[in-house]
Amino acid sequence: MNNFNYSNPTQVVFGKDQLEQLDTLVPAHARVLITYGGGSVKKFGTLERVKQALQSTTRTIFEFGGIEANPQLATLLQAVELARTEKIDYLLAVGGGSVMDGTKFIALATPAEQYQGKEAELMRHGFGAVPVDTAIPLGTVVTLPATGSEMNGFAVISDGHEKLPVFSPLTYPTFSILDPELTYSLPSRQVANGVADTFVHILEQYITYPVDGRLQDRIAEGILQTLIEVGSTTIAEPENYDARANLFWCSSLALSGIVSAGVPQDWTTHMIGHEMTALFGLDHARTLAIVQAPLWKHRKSQKQAKLAQFAERVWGVTEGSESEKADQAIEKTEAFFRSLGMTTTLAENNLGESDIPKVIASLEKHGMTALSETDDFTLADAEAVLKLAL
Repeated sequence: MNNFNYSNPTQVVFGKDQLEQLDTLVPAHARVLITYGGGSVKKFGTLERVKQALQSTTRTIFEFGGIEANPQLATLLQAVELARTEKIDYLLAVGGGSVMDGTKFIALATPAEQYQGKEAELMRHGFGAVPVDTAIPLGTVVTLPATGSEMNGFAVISDGHEKLPVFSPLTYPTFSILDPELTYSLPSRQVANGVADTFVHILEQYITYPVDGRLQDRIAEGILQTLIEVGSTTIAEPENYDARANLFWCSSLALSGIVSAGVPQDWTTHMIGHEMTALFGLDHARTLAIVQAPLWKHRKSQKQAKLAQFAERVWGVTEGSESEKADQAIEKTEAFFRSLGMTTTLAENNLGESDIPKVIASLEKHGMTALSETDDFTLADAEAVLKLAL
C-alpha cells in the first residue's frame, strides 16, 4: 500500500426531512448567498424550502441562479461580483455537481485580492492546490447524486470550450445535506448519468495495478456491486427510497478520498471525456461510457490483473484465464452501461473519425500528454482509444 495523508472535514447530514437542519448548520448571523442552476429547484419547491429553513432575523439571504450544467467562468464572475458587493460570508449551493463546483470557485475567487481582475488564473493550477489563503465557507444541499463534489475540494470549471480543474482544501463543504427524496423529480437520463459517473469514479481508482490495498479494493468493489444492484431500479422506480439512498451514498463516498487513499489512480477516461464534453456538448457521464471499455482494451496488458480481479469479485466470473476474465470484465461493464440506457460508441453520438483530431489537439493544448496511473499514456494512445470507440 502506498503512503497517504487523508482528511475529510465535511459533515454529512443524510436522510429524509433534513433540510430543517439548515438553521443550525448555517451560521446564525451570516450573509448567505444561495447558488443554484436552472429552474428545477424553483419548480419543485426545493429553493423555497431552503429559504424557509434559513429564515431568521439575524441572517441576510441573497440568491444567484443560472449556473450552467458545465459552470462557465463568465457566469461565476457575476456571482463573485455580487458576493463582493454584498459582503457575503457564507455560500450555500443547492443543486448538483455543477452548482457545487461553481460555488467552490466563487468561494475561492471572492476574497482572493491577488486575483481580482484575473480570476481565470485560479483555473491554471491543474490538480495542484490553488495558492490562496482564504475562501468563503460553503455548505451544500445536493439534488443530484453523481459527482461526489459534496465531499471534496475539487471542481471543474468551464471557460468557453475549456474544462479545467480547480482544487483547494479550503473548499471542502462544511456540511452537505443528502436527502434522497429531493432527487425524486430528476429526469431518468440524469439518474442514469449519475449511476454511470459514480461507477467510473470508482473504476478510475480501482482498475490500475495491485499495491496490496486490500481494504481500499473491497470498499471499491462494494460500491460497484451496490451500483450494479440499484442502478436500473433507481432509474425505473424514481421514488424507491432505498435504491435512491444507496445510489446517493455511493456517489458521495466515491470521491470522498477514502477509496483512493494509498492506491494508484488513473483518471485518463475523465480527462478524455472532459475534452469531448467541451468540444461536442456530450453529457459528461456519456463520454465516460464511450471511452472506458476502449481504453481498457487498449491498456489491457497494464490493467489485466485488476480487471481480472474486478471480473471475479464484482461480476462473479470464475472460469477462464486471467486474460479471459479481463475480457469478460470489459464486456460486462459495457453491457452495464447499456442497461442504463447509455450509448457506448462515437457513432451513436453522431461523431466519427474526423472528430478524433479535435480531441487530441485539445488534450495537447491542456498538457494532457502523459496520463494514466503510470504517466505513460500519450496522445498516440488517446488516438488509438478513440478509434476503438468508433
